[in-house]
Amino acid sequence: MLVWCIYDIVEDKPRKKIADKAIEQGLYRVQKSVFAGNIDSNLLDELIVYSEDLINLDEDSVYIFPMCQEDFKKIELIGQAFNKAMVNDELKSLFG
Repeated sequence: MLVWCIYDIVEDKPRKKIADKAIEQGLYRVQKSVFAGNIDSNLLDELIVYSEDLINLDEDSVYIFPMCQEDFKKIELIGQAFNKAMVNDELKSLFG
């Protein structure tokens, strides 16, 4: 399933752990706190539980947005779409 994972996490340690887990689960970093890509539902569930256990529920937030392939291809990119050092060519090709 195609998903966007977006977070706002105050502390560095849980933020890094969740970023590493998102990459480990097959998502691609689009911006510093934004990841996107295809992920198996079991791996997504694992990422959600992992995030719930790490974040401060009073200060932090993690958003997971599923998106169908058709809508994913309709995304409009304005300005500098991706930091080339952060994004894999495979993800950029999804927007082509």
